[in-house]
Amino acid sequence: MQHKSDPAEASEFLEMHPEVRTIELLIPDLNGVLRGKRIERSALLKIYHDGLCLPGSLFGADITGDTSESTGLGFESGDMDQLCWPVAGSLKRIPWQDKPIAQLLMIMHQLDGTPWFADPQQVLRSVLQRFGELGLRPQIAVELEFYLIDRQRGKNGAPQPPVSPVSGEREGSTQVYGINELDDYRDLFEDIARAAEVQSLPVETAVAEYAPGQYEVNLVYQADVAGACHHAILLKRLIKAVAQRHGMEATFMAKPYSEYSGSGTHIHVSMLDESGSNIFTGDSEIGSERLHHAIGGLLACMNESMAIFAPNANSYRRFQAETFAPVSPTWGWNNRTVAVRIPTGAAQARRLEHRVAGADANPYLLVAVLLAAIHHGISRKIGPGEPITGNAYKQVPPSLPCHWHSALDAFADRNILADYLDPRFCKVFLGSKHEERQQFESRVSPLEHQWYLRLV
Repeated sequence: MQHKSDPAEASEFLEMHPEVRTIELLIPDLNGVLRGKRIERSALLKIYHDGLCLPGSLFGADITGDTSESTGLGFESGDMDQLCWPVAGSLKRIPWQDKPIAQLLMIMHQLDGTPWFADPQQVLRSVLQRFGELGLRPQIAVELEFYLIDRQRGKNGAPQPPVSPVSGEREGSTQVYGINELDDYRDLFEDIARAAEVQSLPVETAVAEYAPGQYEVNLVYQADVAGACHHAILLKRLIKAVAQRHGMEATFMAKPYSEYSGSGTHIHVSMLDESGSNIFTGDSEIGSERLHHAIGGLLACMNESMAIFAPNANSYRRFQAETFAPVSPTWGWNNRTVAVRIPTGAAQARRLEHRVAGADANPYLLVAVLLAAIHHGISRKIGPGEPITGNAYKQVPPSLPCHWHSALDAFADRNILADYLDPRFCKVFLGSKHEERQQFESRVSPLEHQWYLRLV
């Protein structure tokens, strides 16, 4: 069914913002990269009435922007246009631009009005529909880790931590939860908060993380799961743009430094029944039986989901023992060394936290596979085994596919996800990622020159 938004939304916006002359139409691709086009304000109502034609091959693009022909979305299909419609509630001003400008998220459909199978937003929506059959409604919160980096590159073009605007010294120490670090970048984080308010992005907290220049920004818990993913995508864009205005860059690359921690995307999930009660609440801190079933589904599906959690070559640098990036399917209460954590807190707010995915993961696809696994676990009453107490890295050997090729093989051989993901989408995803991997592995790196050029 077509996903049309009320044109009154556009009319009201234009009336409230006569200064806005240009609107950016944005659609997140397979990698979560925002693509689209700009229009003048005079064309906005037409977009709401008639939609916007964009090529479906947009979702066959790899990280470089080239269409992977093995996806079947390029020349094989004639590079056909599909029809995009506005996402309700996403028309907002862009506060970091010098000129008055706005942005609008779009979602793609086929010309007959059915969902475009390759759009990650549609992948998520198809999974969400399955919970209605169980009389359940998921709620999620997204936590995003990122690095601030200097615009001036270091040796061999490598990134380097920023120079503190207060001390004038380059960041060089790990001060997890450090308040001084937040104080040094107070102006930047205040600008992030103001811009988020303008765009109605529900930012909750910001903390210094486990490396120099690394931070985390959290979004509030909400029942609109697709909306939470919209917010995550747009918050990434906002943070990058505000950092640039402060003379820095922000990166959500999973592992920009060899010597420092990687950046993750942590997803918190709870589940409401038809009466609005949280079904994960139980008599103890480890929650209810259905919470355990949800965790059981996540653990059972973890191997075949890794290609979504870790979507590119750099993603796999992050998976190292005792770095808070899980390397085995484990769970426990109040334990950050496991893959799925039950956080401490009030019983009525009982939830799980999934800690495997990198900051580079596409939030729509990430949440889609997590919810598919949770649905599988709850509907089939899958047990998670015993929880881990203490250091999971010391107790459970690594078993997740922590290399790109093995993760793609596990996704190709999917068992649980085969019941939830359209095979046409899976063909597109695998085609794009295999071509990207082949291109990456065919390049000769500077390290190879350094090690082998003169000595072999």
